[in-house]
Amino acid sequence: LYGNNVLKSGMNRMTEGAGSHQGAVVYNMNDLPLGFGVTAKGTAECRRADLTSIVVLHQADLGEYIRNEAMLT
Repeated sequence: LYGNNVLKSGMNRMTEGAGSHQGAVVYNMNDLPLGFGVTAKGTAECRRADLTSIVVLHQADLGEYIRNEAMLT
């Protein structure tokens, strides 16, 4: 994630029946959580969207604290 929104081209799968504007946890292919955000599109919309469409709006990710540690202390 590295502080970026998730594009459809970067997604492998999505929960069936997920709606738009719902909280979402983003996992890697090994089912390790990477971060969380809000869905920009529901499952049905994602299927029809082009590869450059944003599907998850970034809120936080695992590396965020480390990248901003100097500003937080």
